[in-house]
Amino acid sequence: MTDQPADDEATTQAPDAESATDTPAPAANADVADMSYEEAREELVGIVATLERGERPLEESMELWERGEALADHCATWLDTAQQRITERVEARQGTTGEAASDEDGQSAG
Repeated sequence: MTDQPADDEATTQAPDAESATDTPAPAANADVADMSYEEAREELVGIVATLERGERPLEESMELWERGEALADHCATWLDTAQQRITERVEARQGTTGEAASDEDGQSAG
């Protein structure tokens, strides 16, 4: 990838706590934004299964975890958007039938 440091930087800088917080995960996971919900969820399920087996080295596990976080956030955004669309449509439908419903409610209360 083009986001990789130059060869001389890679050999002279060891990972430490400071560089761990400045990980290039967002750039490495840029493709997640273009995924469908189903694609992201399927990959996330695979990552969870891999991490649960505990067979990967720590560094690779951390990269998988970061990818999983990006996928989980993407799935949550999809679900939040879907919920919002449904809510808006239900409210719009209730708005068009709301007058009839409120008339019925008024009649049944009196």
